[in-house]
Amino acid sequence: MVFIKEVEIGGKIISIETGRYARQANGAVMVRSGETMVLVAAVAAPEAKEDQDFFPLQVEYREKTSAAGKFPGGFIKREGKPSEKEVLSARLIDRPIRPLFPDYYRNDTQVIATVFSYDGENDADVLAACGASAALMLGGIPFNGPVGEVRVGRVNGQLVCNPTHSEIAAGDLELVVAGTEDSIMMVEGEAKELSEEVMLEALMFAHAEIKKIVAMQKELFAEAAKPVMQVVANEIPAEIIADVKELAYEKYKEVVASVLAKEERAAKNNEIDEATLAALAEKYPEQESKIKQVLHDIEKELMRERILSEGKRLDGRGTTDIRPITIELGVLPRSHGSALFTRGETQSLGTVTLGTKNDEQIIDGLREEYTKSFMLHYNFPPYSVGEVGRYTGTGRREIGHGNLAERSLKNMIDADAKFPYTLRITSDILESNGSSSMATVCSGSLSMFDGGVPLKRAVAGIAMGLIKEGERYAILSDILGNEDHLGDMDFKVAGTSEGITGLQMDIKIEGISFEIMKKALEQAKEGRMHILGIMNAAIDQPREELSKYAPRLVSMKIEQDQIGALIGPGGKTIQGLQREYNVEINVEDSGQVNIASANLDNLVKCQNHISRLFEVPEIGKIYEGPVTKLLDFGAVIEILPGKTGLLHVSEIDHKRTEKVTDVFKEGDIVQVKLLKIDGNKFGLSRKALLERPAREHKQGDHKHGDHKHGEHRHGDHRERHHKNEPKPEEPEENIE
Repeated sequence: MVFIKEVEIGGKIISIETGRYARQANGAVMVRSGETMVLVAAVAAPEAKEDQDFFPLQVEYREKTSAAGKFPGGFIKREGKPSEKEVLSARLIDRPIRPLFPDYYRNDTQVIATVFSYDGENDADVLAACGASAALMLGGIPFNGPVGEVRVGRVNGQLVCNPTHSEIAAGDLELVVAGTEDSIMMVEGEAKELSEEVMLEALMFAHAEIKKIVAMQKELFAEAAKPVMQVVANEIPAEIIADVKELAYEKYKEVVASVLAKEERAAKNNEIDEATLAALAEKYPEQESKIKQVLHDIEKELMRERILSEGKRLDGRGTTDIRPITIELGVLPRSHGSALFTRGETQSLGTVTLGTKNDEQIIDGLREEYTKSFMLHYNFPPYSVGEVGRYTGTGRREIGHGNLAERSLKNMIDADAKFPYTLRITSDILESNGSSSMATVCSGSLSMFDGGVPLKRAVAGIAMGLIKEGERYAILSDILGNEDHLGDMDFKVAGTSEGITGLQMDIKIEGISFEIMKKALEQAKEGRMHILGIMNAAIDQPREELSKYAPRLVSMKIEQDQIGALIGPGGKTIQGLQREYNVEINVEDSGQVNIASANLDNLVKCQNHISRLFEVPEIGKIYEGPVTKLLDFGAVIEILPGKTGLLHVSEIDHKRTEKVTDVFKEGDIVQVKLLKIDGNKFGLSRKALLERPAREHKQGDHKHGDHKHGEHRHGDHRERHHKNEPKPEEPEENIE
């Protein structure tokens, strides 16, 4: 039987249908908005694997290019590994649903979302998250949902739910918000320096719409849900808990109260764990995983209670204290900009690379193909946490952290500066103990300043944590790795002195109140301002000069109808310029021409050549160019690229010129003055630029007919004019 439910969100109808597609999955729904349709199927193994001590949840999101009536790009006309967009969309599904599975649930569970139709306006990612919740609920899989998810934009000061791509581009906010009926579970987005008040307003606006989606799912669940599978909690016997506490509680209490470095704390914890396991091995054989769970719970309980009752954290800080920060600039001599940002035991090495338009990334997906000129890549090698690990391709976490930092920084490049470079920032995490993505924001901002990138203001990031037990709670600024692991929230806020530019929040409990969220935003602002003060003391504006190793790039403008002439037939003209001057030239449809070269002299020469290519000749102006052809009655001179004029024999010199070849040969560079324009014919003069020789009036001069006499007869225009003698006409070549 087919069941369909609908709800209006942001002026658009969202429908969820079940019973028609993928009927062998535990639960499957087709979610639709406009003409965008995404199928989400959820499947769970009937039993957990033996001794499995973690929850194996796999979430996949895939976009079929056929959904938009397109072929996949590249040689292999088939979808391959997931794109960055697909990975990020999968994370938007995974993060809000993962905390809502029961702690005891360990069955392999898989959620797969596939976009089958795309209308170009309604993005499928938030629809897929709603579908994942519905599929899990309908499939009888243990899940404390439902969850709804929406995208929020702000256009002309007005909040918009599930905006179109054009509305997002025109606005100053893009947030993806997921939540239950009672509270927010996840936030991800970017803003153009908006206040904490606006952010809170946007979150409340989103939650009101989320409640409608949750209510629709509950209606569908009441009509079509399967019985929930029975999963028995693998409880730990009370005697094991008691024995472990007797052996380890006081030891852990001492370690939790000690200020230790990350490695020291790990070593102390490991020592306690090994001693406890050895002591109980005979009494509780094959119960190692349960003993380890109790040890983990002891540390968690002690750490949280100390924060709530004493306001003291693992490293001795108070709840609002920021770890010591050091900044080093220009640490890599051959990069175009670099900064080493260290905060406590977290360290990011940021580097800037400047490139040309040819270095832009081409994005080919469901939308029309477009390019990116700003990229941030985040790398997290295993040694950053002192471990040996697999060193394969970029992981989902690395893509997600890099995307958050990129969104936090990209809108801060000063548009008025018209910075024509393609920009890549790389953040290599060299040490990690909490908030490496926010360290990336800081190192990225600093390295851009060091590289001379016109960033309007410095951008800093901070990660906030939460410890909540009943009505008691504490918000932590600049959290450690253990505080993230043992806490209830990871709330990252990036921004400038003027406002927020990036935001990400993940909750590990079933939501938090807006009161807590408001306080977290305020406390994050205080921490951000502290960090910005330290950053600005190191460098508070972009360097005036780019690195000497950066490509030099200039931009100029030509008329749109001149683009074809610059490119030339089959690209002949532009390719010739690139070869001649060893430059890279890119021409945009608007007529903007970008020229790049490592050699500044070549850059200027090429720019001048292009300027001269479209220059309109002016009478009286002086030009310099090569002799392209010799004639009996003069020489052809190229005064501008593609434009030649005639230097008549009578205009070569004040004295009579018998043969043009006595003065010039082809290829000679000659300076001339433009005397007349007749259509496409240009009359040139060289003698107009030469100093007239002093006249001599000796009798012999006239007797022998020397050069002075000849000059008097043939070369002196003023005397001919005085005598009203016409100039003899000679044949003239039709030269354009």
